[in-house]
Amino acid sequence: MEKLLIVDDDLGIQKQLKWSLSDYDVVLAENRETAVAAVRRFEPSVVTLDLGLPPDPANASEGLAALQEILAIAPHTKVIVITGNDDHEVALKAIELGAYDFYQKPIDADVINVIVSRALALANLEKDNRALQSFSGVDTGIIGNSATIDRMRQMIHRVAPTEISVLLLGESGTGKEVTAKAIHSVSDRTKKPFIAINCASIPETLLESELFGFEKGAFTGAHRTTKGKIECAEGGTLFLDEIGDMPFNLQAKLLRFLQEKVIERIGGRQEIPVNVRVVCATNQHLQEMVANKEFREDLYYRISEITIDIPPLREREEDVLILAQFFLQQYGKEYKSNVKGFSDDAVKALKQHKWPGNIRELQNKVKSSVIMAASQHVTAIDLGLLNSNDEDYELSLNLRTVREQAETRAIQKAYALTEGNMSKAAALLGITRPTLYSLIEKYGLNLSN
Repeated sequence: MEKLLIVDDDLGIQKQLKWSLSDYDVVLAENRETAVAAVRRFEPSVVTLDLGLPPDPANASEGLAALQEILAIAPHTKVIVITGNDDHEVALKAIELGAYDFYQKPIDADVINVIVSRALALANLEKDNRALQSFSGVDTGIIGNSATIDRMRQMIHRVAPTEISVLLLGESGTGKEVTAKAIHSVSDRTKKPFIAINCASIPETLLESELFGFEKGAFTGAHRTTKGKIECAEGGTLFLDEIGDMPFNLQAKLLRFLQEKVIERIGGRQEIPVNVRVVCATNQHLQEMVANKEFREDLYYRISEITIDIPPLREREEDVLILAQFFLQQYGKEYKSNVKGFSDDAVKALKQHKWPGNIRELQNKVKSSVIMAASQHVTAIDLGLLNSNDEDYELSLNLRTVREQAETRAIQKAYALTEGNMSKAAALLGITRPTLYSLIEKYGLNLSN
């Protein structure tokens, strides 16, 4: 069972919370000193913290001090502050200091369970990401904790220090280039160039010169001698993506380079020695192409001494949320967004979607959702995974989430109708202007976009 620390000096509230959160291994503390000691001893991922702690239970000073101490010694802990009905400003102050969320009394067992479970899920996702980034002391960039991804990382660490040829097989969008970069990053060539070229994206007439370079005057327009990608990768790694699309007549020249470690530029006569490791990738069935005389058999065996199969995202369901959270944090920083996580309906949609475009599709969905999100939690609609007019659309039964979404939409509509006049927008909504500003801050709305 997951550890959960409850900090409250009211024995009645302690009992009520312990009963409401019976699915967790609950640890109790009644003041700042015992709370900090419990955090050090039990290292809980989630803490519920009443701000009115002794010796000053009428004010929030002791609770806010406890919050700061807890986050100072355990910065990844998700602290949910619990406040009274008139403590809205104090709750916002706690959020500024790093609290994950706040909850107003009275205690509702269902609501507090949803908040705690969401906080715990986020804490575990972040923990997985930190563990993956420190894998074997090197960040390979391979995100996920499924068994297949774990085995793939192990293979990468075994083959990277060697000069054995590696062929990466996988559907489009599964991360073949990321895997090639991972091999490069944990090899002895990591300080040398990593050069990638997509054999399918370059016309056949240009691919040879792109790879091998050309001498001045070799053809019309060759005004100066130019190195190819192979030479540019000297000492490092050359990644040949979509190798199955390489023209048949060019395959022989590539094979000679792989065997002899020398090249000749187009129009040249001099053999140029090169020290380059080649990693190839394809989404095609090369063995079938060999049988159909569409791919050279000798080249196939030369580039596939070790084959790494990269699984499609639909076969690694447990990694979807980890990857989604990783991209959310990445694009949240890039676009200076204050999104914190995913709503319940977004999590459900992420799990149910089949991801035909694999990781690239997921990455694009999360990227656009960060831009489109109107609140601190990305919804399924933000992700473009649910149509709000669809009869099968299922609203979240979490009243807090429903209220947040409804208030967010109402504020945005009022703001648009009044052309940004806050006084008129507040009047249209039937609330005071300070309340409107408070709601905008609460939901992290950026109405100027």
